[in-house]
Amino acid sequence: MNKHWQNLLHKATQLTRSGRLADATEAIQRLLHGQRPASPGQTTPPSAPVAKASATEHTKGNFISGTHGHHQLTRNYKLYIPPGHADQALPLVVMLHGCKQNPDDFAAGTGMNQHALTQGFFVLYPEQSKDANPSACWNWFKANHQRRGSGEPVLIADLTQTITQQHGIDAQRVYVAGLSAGGAMAAVLAAAYPDVFAAVGVHSGLPAGAANNVAQALMVMKTGRASFSLSDLGLGRDTSADTAAHAAITLPTIVFHGDADTTVHPHNGEQVVAAVRGAAPSQPRVEHGVSAQGQPYTRSIWPAEAGHAPAEYWLLHGAGHAWSGGRSAGSYTDPQGVDASAEMLRFFFSQRQKTSF
Repeated sequence: MNKHWQNLLHKATQLTRSGRLADATEAIQRLLHGQRPASPGQTTPPSAPVAKASATEHTKGNFISGTHGHHQLTRNYKLYIPPGHADQALPLVVMLHGCKQNPDDFAAGTGMNQHALTQGFFVLYPEQSKDANPSACWNWFKANHQRRGSGEPVLIADLTQTITQQHGIDAQRVYVAGLSAGGAMAAVLAAAYPDVFAAVGVHSGLPAGAANNVAQALMVMKTGRASFSLSDLGLGRDTSADTAAHAAITLPTIVFHGDADTTVHPHNGEQVVAAVRGAAPSQPRVEHGVSAQGQPYTRSIWPAEAGHAPAEYWLLHGAGHAWSGGRSAGSYTDPQGVDASAEMLRFFFSQRQKTSF
């Protein structure tokens, strides 16, 4: 055994005896991968990957697991690390899964890791705990999980900032997207943390502040409103309460929603746009198209204007509650639709955060 290996082994032994098991594990990993020990005073975050990966990881990237705690909340997460990322400040996309999903399922269904491999960016998948919600839904409909500095939003924002700092990610190119309950939580994060994220994608989700309890959540998911209006009685449409409680979004926003979605009413997609553009947005540029697999869509585009961020709204005709253009390897996907992952990335990467934390 050469001196380099002896030093590493000695260091790992000392760390173990002193109770610093995470640092000891890192030292052992360095030993196995033939790396030199850290310089005096240098520390490596426990969730940081080993710099020298296997041949497979070198060509396909690495999908690691971790745990993060903040404000008495703890959640697991997975992080996709693209190959050849050393010395590059790459973007980060935070992906929030829907109910009854997990990071592996969501990654498989959206194909986001494959996009990250070819385009070169990190992907972070926070995981909701079933102890926090039996269906693994993000608690977007509870008041303590809808504001800055509280609940799940602050945990996800802190995790995002921690990963950004640990991996030298470009803090001006950090984005968040989600499906269903994850889309609703992405909208909450966009409203609460515009200083952390540069843009947001909401797929089959709801606007921030759409509901404050379970009963309201069920109502707004069913009708697009948290309470009955005159239209529910056949007396005409009353929109006075539709957007009153919705938190404004100042970030560039892209929305996808199926017009045949019976789980989350498509009116919610309109309300996400209204949170960005105002209750009476200017007229958008409208495009009609068909996906490569034959599913029609209508794309409405609002450019950036004074006081309003740019927005896109993709209304997917005939589509239900599923990730458009997703892969059958994951749940809640619609392979027939336009590729929402690719379109979100196109939109995201044209936006940059104007200030970094």
